[in-house]
Amino acid sequence: MMSPLDALLGRIGTHLTKIYGKGDHLVLVNRLVEAMRLREHFFEPAPFANHWSEKDVALITYGNTIQRRGFKPLEELREFLDSRLQERLSIVHILPYFPWTSDDGFAVSDYNSVNPELGDWSHIEEISTKYRVMSDLVVNHCSASHEWFAQFQNDEEPGMNYFFQAEPEDDLSEVVRPRTSPLLRPTETPSGTKHIWCTFGHDQVDLDFSKPGLLVELVKIIRSHLDHGVSVFRFDAVAFIWKEIGTRSINLPQTHELVRLFRTLIEHVKPDAVIITETNIPNQENLAYFGNCNEAHSIYNFSLPPLLLHAITTGNSFHLKQWMMRMPPAQPGTTYFNFIASHDGIGLRPAEGLLSDEEIDSLVDLMRKRGGLISERALAGGENRPYEINISLFDALGGEDEFFCAHTVLLALEGIPAFYIHSLLGTRNDFERYGRTKHNRHINRHQWDANKLDALLSDADSHNARILGELLRLIEIRKSQAAFHPNATQFTLHLGEQVFAFWRQSMDRRNNVFCIHNVSGEEQRLPVSSINLIATEDWIDLLSGKELEAEASEIVLKPYQSVWLANRRKHLPY
Repeated sequence: MMSPLDALLGRIGTHLTKIYGKGDHLVLVNRLVEAMRLREHFFEPAPFANHWSEKDVALITYGNTIQRRGFKPLEELREFLDSRLQERLSIVHILPYFPWTSDDGFAVSDYNSVNPELGDWSHIEEISTKYRVMSDLVVNHCSASHEWFAQFQNDEEPGMNYFFQAEPEDDLSEVVRPRTSPLLRPTETPSGTKHIWCTFGHDQVDLDFSKPGLLVELVKIIRSHLDHGVSVFRFDAVAFIWKEIGTRSINLPQTHELVRLFRTLIEHVKPDAVIITETNIPNQENLAYFGNCNEAHSIYNFSLPPLLLHAITTGNSFHLKQWMMRMPPAQPGTTYFNFIASHDGIGLRPAEGLLSDEEIDSLVDLMRKRGGLISERALAGGENRPYEINISLFDALGGEDEFFCAHTVLLALEGIPAFYIHSLLGTRNDFERYGRTKHNRHINRHQWDANKLDALLSDADSHNARILGELLRLIEIRKSQAAFHPNATQFTLHLGEQVFAFWRQSMDRRNNVFCIHNVSGEEQRLPVSSINLIATEDWIDLLSGKELEAEASEIVLKPYQSVWLANRRKHLPY
C-alpha cells in the first residue's frame, strides 16, 4: 500500500507534468520536497476544511503606516493592534515588508529578509503569536535590483535563467496589462541586448516560471515564511505569472496549475495555512481561481468595491444585486475575501460587463470631483482606458452615513471581511503626499504620526475616533452571529432598487439575520410582510438593539440606514 508521502510525491509529479509537459520529473519532485522539508514535517490536510469563522476579520496595512520616533514601525503596528483594536481583528495583512526599490514594496529586492527600516523577523513572529499574519508572495516579478537580475545582466547562473524575454518583433498585440509603460525593457548583457518582459514597470522585471530552478527558489522562500510565522499567503498579481508569445499571457493553464502546486506543498506542511489569490480582473476570470476547490482557499472579491460604490453614489442597487445573484456560493474549504478599500485604488476592470462604459465613466467623473485621481491601462491599438480610481474611501463615499452603510454591507456579506487601515481610521485624501511624489496611489496611503493619531483617537468627538469606534462596534456585532460565518447561506432579497438586502442563515439553520441597507439618500418604508419574517420568532435589530414590535406593519429606514434583523427564539411548548 502506498504511503501518504509517496502519494504526495505522485501528486507533485502530476502537477509538474501539467506545467512542464511529459517527462521524468523525479529530480524536480525531490528538489521541491527538500525545499519544503516535507520529509521532516509532513501533515495530511483535512479535505474541504474551513479555516475561518464569523469571528475572522482582516486588517490590511503597510508596516509603516503608523510611525513614532525611536520605535520600529512594526513595533508601533503591534502596539496599535493591541491597544486600539484589542484583538477584534484576527488576520493582519502586512503589505510587503521586504527590502524594495519601487511601487511601495512590490518591487522586492530580497524575499528572505525584513526591511530594516521596518524591523526584523522577530517583529513579524511576535505579531503572529496573536494574529494570523498574511504576507505577500510577489510571484510575478522582482525588483531590477534583486541579486537574480544582477546575475542576469552579467550572464551568471542562476539568475541568467530566471527572467522572461521576448523580442520587439514578436506578436505582443494581445497581451493584457494594467499599465501604459512599454512592455519590454532593453537590457545589456555580455551576450548582447536582451528584452525583459515587464508587466508593471521597468523596475519590476518578470520572472520566468518555465525554468524549474526558479520554481525551487520560490518554494524555498515559501518555506522560510512559514518558519517565520506566516500562515496566510497573498499571491500578488498571480494571473500574469505564465507567459506565452502570441497569447494574452494572463490566466493561462500553467498559471492555475502552479497555484495548485503551491497549495499542495503548503498545506502538507501547515494544513491550516490559507492561499488568497489577488487577481484584479473581470469577475468570471477571478472566480476561476477557486479551481475545483483545489486552487485558492479564498479570492479577492474585486467586483464588490466598484459596484458598492456605484450603488451608494447613485442610490440604486440594481447592478449590485444582479452581480450578487450570479455569484456562486463558495464551496466548503473556500470563501470570498471581501474588501471595499485597499492600498491600491478601486479597480474598474472587475466592473467590466457589470457596469456599462457610460456608468463607469460617470463614476470616474464623480470621483474626480471628490478629489480622486484616475490611473489608466493600455489597450491593444494604443488606446488608454481608466483602470482604477485612486481616492480615500471616505472621500469617495461623501459622508459618514454613506461610509457606515458601505461597511455594514461589507460585514454582512458571505466571506471574510477585510478593512484597510485608512478606512478604520477615516483617513482623508492625502494631497500633500501625492503632491510630493506624484504617485496616484499615495493619495490613499497616508503615513500617520503616532502621537498625532493617538491624540485624535483619544478625543471622542474627533472624526477619526467616531469612525474607529463605530466600525469596531459593528465588527463585534458581526462576530456574535453564526449566520455571518463566511460559508453561511446567503440569499438576495428584492425590496426595491434603493434597498440592498439579503438573508443570512447559520449552517445549523438556527440563526437567521435579514440584512437590509438603504443605499439611497431618501427615506425608505418597507412593509414587514415583504421580508417574510417567521411568525414564531421574536426579531431584534442587532445594530440599534431595538425589538421589532409584533404589530409593526412597516420598517422605516432613514437615508443610508441599515438594519440587521436577527431572530430570538420564543420558548415554545414543544
